[in-house]
Amino acid sequence: MSVNTSNAYGKITISDLAIAKVASLAAMECYGIVETVSRRFTDSLSELFNKSSEGRGVKVTTGGDRIYIDVYVIIKFGVSINAVAESLKESVKYRVEKFTGMIVDTVNVNVIGVKL
Repeated sequence: MSVNTSNAYGKITISDLAIAKVASLAAMECYGIVETVSRRFTDSLSELFNKSSEGRGVKVTTGGDRIYIDVYVIIKFGVSINAVAESLKESVKYRVEKFTGMIVDTVNVNVIGVKL
């Protein structure tokens, strides 16, 4: 799917993959995030054959003019999971809203693991 909007100049369509890439880059810039990871093992297998790993670990769902984002991450050992998750939510929400001009309704952070 994609997000659609229009203004005086015409119609704008933003794909879910573009939104996922922006969210993934925002997540990787947050302190305490080691990497974004795939949700399922089958996703990991498909990434082996796909050169582009941008947008990995991010699921974007759109409904109307609302955007729902799920982020799957591995967090650095020794940091506060709650503090990192809250920072990640705010960063992803801000970046995607600035990029799309749409409202991000929810950002769900799923901690898959911890690394040293």
